[in-house]
Amino acid sequence: MLLTRASEYALLSLDVIRKSDSPIGAEQLATELCIPKSFLAKILQNLAKQGILESRKGAHGGFILAQDVNEISVSHIIFAAEGKSPAVFDCTTINNCPNGTIGTCAISPFLMNFQTKIDDFLNGLTLGDIL
Repeated sequence: MLLTRASEYALLSLDVIRKSDSPIGAEQLATELCIPKSFLAKILQNLAKQGILESRKGAHGGFILAQDVNEISVSHIIFAAEGKSPAVFDCTTINNCPNGTIGTCAISPFLMNFQTKIDDFLNGLTLGDIL
């Protein structure tokens, strides 16, 4: 599956964060977006670990964008939220053929070509492009 709720919540959160003049905490975001706080907090921490967000501590702490929206690729956001690169099909990840037919599958070239096009598209698309 290309995108899960984690990616959706990451993108929604980044939209709210980019519009804010001050850091926003996970609890405020969770309330505003109607997302379970514990799930969202994990996503936000992953975004911070990947350098997409900056986490600020203290009474007025929270999250802010660590980069300009035009510098953050959608692919990077998905990777941070999901913990892996986006894959259209299970078999398009390296050495992951559910049928055990790596190298002999008739549709493998098509699937790999399709995945490459998706990867190129998501790498070239920025947060600024979609918001």
